[in-house]
Amino acid sequence: MGFAIFHSQTFDKALADFPHDFKLWVDKIEYQLIVNPYVGDPVRVPWFREKKKDKYRIYYLIYDELKAVYLVGISAKKDQQRVINTIWLLLDYFKDEIRNLVKSR
Repeated sequence: MGFAIFHSQTFDKALADFPHDFKLWVDKIEYQLIVNPYVGDPVRVPWFREKKKDKYRIYYLIYDELKAVYLVGISAKKDQQRVINTIWLLLDYFKDEIRNLVKSR
């Protein structure tokens, strides 16, 4: 069985503003993540990763113990560091949130 994929509210809100082709790309990435969540480039640690498309990046956290991937952010290259820093600050929040999402599934 593969990994379950979840989106944070922030991720979904940001994704809503993107064109249809970007959303299709995200769908394709999600299918990859189900099988192998370690695709993409690591951000400081192996369980925090990003995937790039043109000037945009999506960010996700991997929770091996829960068999879950949590898509938590999207940025343009110019906002990359700000978004990464925000995700780092919210790691505990994301961990609690993903545990609740997995339980209620």
